[in-house]
Amino acid sequence: MSASRLLLHRIKRCRDFHLSSEGKKLHAHCIKSGAELHVPVFTNALLDMYGKCGLLDEAVQVFDEMPHRDFSSWASIFTAYNLANLPKYPILMFPNMMAVDGLQADNFVLASLVKACSNLSALRLGKQVHAYFLVSYFSDDDVVKSSIVDMYAKCGFPDVASRVFDSILCKNVVSWTSLLYGYARKGRKVEALEIFHKMPTKNVYTSSALISGFVQGGHSNDSVELFNELRRRSDTLIDKFVLSSLLSCSADAALLHLGKQVHGLVIELGYESNCYITNSLIDMYSKCSEVSSAEAIFHSTSNRDIVSWTSVIVGMAHHGLAHKALELYDEMILAGFRPNEVTFTGVIYGCSHAGLVEKGEDLFQSMVSDYGLRPSLQHYTCLVDLYARSRRLDEAFEVVNSMPFEPDEAVWATLLSSCCQAGRNELGVQIADHLLQVEPKETSTLILMSNIYAQAGIWESVSIIRKLLANLDSKKKPGFSHVDLGKESETFYAGDATTHPMKDEIFRLLKELDAEMRRRGYVPNISVVLHDMEEQEKERQLFWHSERLAVAYGLIKSCPGTTIRVLKNLRVCNDCHTVLKLISSITGRQLAVRDANRFHHFKDGECTCGDFW
Repeated sequence: MSASRLLLHRIKRCRDFHLSSEGKKLHAHCIKSGAELHVPVFTNALLDMYGKCGLLDEAVQVFDEMPHRDFSSWASIFTAYNLANLPKYPILMFPNMMAVDGLQADNFVLASLVKACSNLSALRLGKQVHAYFLVSYFSDDDVVKSSIVDMYAKCGFPDVASRVFDSILCKNVVSWTSLLYGYARKGRKVEALEIFHKMPTKNVYTSSALISGFVQGGHSNDSVELFNELRRRSDTLIDKFVLSSLLSCSADAALLHLGKQVHGLVIELGYESNCYITNSLIDMYSKCSEVSSAEAIFHSTSNRDIVSWTSVIVGMAHHGLAHKALELYDEMILAGFRPNEVTFTGVIYGCSHAGLVEKGEDLFQSMVSDYGLRPSLQHYTCLVDLYARSRRLDEAFEVVNSMPFEPDEAVWATLLSSCCQAGRNELGVQIADHLLQVEPKETSTLILMSNIYAQAGIWESVSIIRKLLANLDSKKKPGFSHVDLGKESETFYAGDATTHPMKDEIFRLLKELDAEMRRRGYVPNISVVLHDMEEQEKERQLFWHSERLAVAYGLIKSCPGTTIRVLKNLRVCNDCHTVLKLISSITGRQLAVRDANRFHHFKDGECTCGDFW
């Protein structure tokens, strides 16, 4: 083998085995010897090697310095950007390929462009690339067609993907799996199963695509039923990705009993030492309100990574255990791990809910000065929240006015909530007026606006808010609460208990609790009901809120002394929050409620959120 061919072989070996350090040495050798870099095959090989080793800056430098670029050069740099999760760059650069280098896209370039559209979920651009492909010389290329199937599937159009799939001459497991995922993600169980059973060959990625498709599409129940069905038939291959998808499903739907079953399967299959799986377990137990179990798994794990540390820190913070989260953060730093953006979001969030303003400020500064991280809008929102919760509204506004982002609804709602609590009506009205111009999308924001206008006596604006709320109610998903009792679970919708087989028992218990709460001084907070109706009717609406129905059902059906776990898809209203605190005191039971904002642990008449959420 000649020296040139040997050098090329070694560069490709570095690419295939991700040997970036050795690849850099070979590149240095080429520069020092002055050989080969004028030959496109060598520069393309270096470009491809850097891109597939994850060294994007080096790949871009090689690309920019190339005296002559061909199809392979462009395909390689597009692939490098796709692998670096920067898919917008291939789209932006494509016109230059034609204008600067005078090249029309070949099949490899088209496949990279379709991949970029897929990663961006850019359906319109994807259709344009598809149209370009159909009139090109490569319109029969099965690799490009397979990429197009994946693009339509991920953009939510499995039927279009199916038509492209049917035109593929040599179908492989990749194209089959893409189509399968598309139907699963849309929750079309019949078609997904039909494709799954038709597949000539299956692998672990097939099973993972089927399960994760249902999970990522929000069809948690279908994914669980499907997994159990396939397992009974011994028709699925189980690996860490399938197990992780099921744990993600358990976490998202707060199905603790399912998560525990999957945990048992993890132990049975010997995956308990796998870092990827243990991180999923930590996340699952945290989101199912079993934070002590999440911590136990973390401490039992020997091969922790930054995800492990971040998962347990964020879990502690979201459960109101700020001091524990900060202790773990300090342990992580001492162990030599560098915190990432998510870690800082978790610890600053924890500080805001515990009133640790100075510590939160220090962490925000450390993020920039010690670790060179650029704060995102979410970090600035946490900082605003940190000041707002401590009634330091002037400092909160300073952050809003100086941050390099346009404040979104969440930022303004944080400030508005603090104004309501601090009695700063004039400032609150200014914020509400601003929000009125941009038309808020969240019911909780509209309720805060209505309250501040009512406190200021601006009834015309209250009327406008009511109309906006009525319009929003017609578009939004209905509020529901899901109670998990282990072997059984139940979902309740607001006011929808009249057809439930246990409606009489639920009503009787709620009436008994209501009477005892009133004896203890409870007065319904009807201000959270913005509809124009009589006071008695507003109280009736509050009485039938979904979280109360779920808790009552849990009290009736669960074993004495067990924690009742409820998942609510919207924010818990102020009145229900007061009611749940009282119920925990009256019954002596712990209630773990996860709403759209955070976790609430009710015990002995108190909540871990400190009445600010």
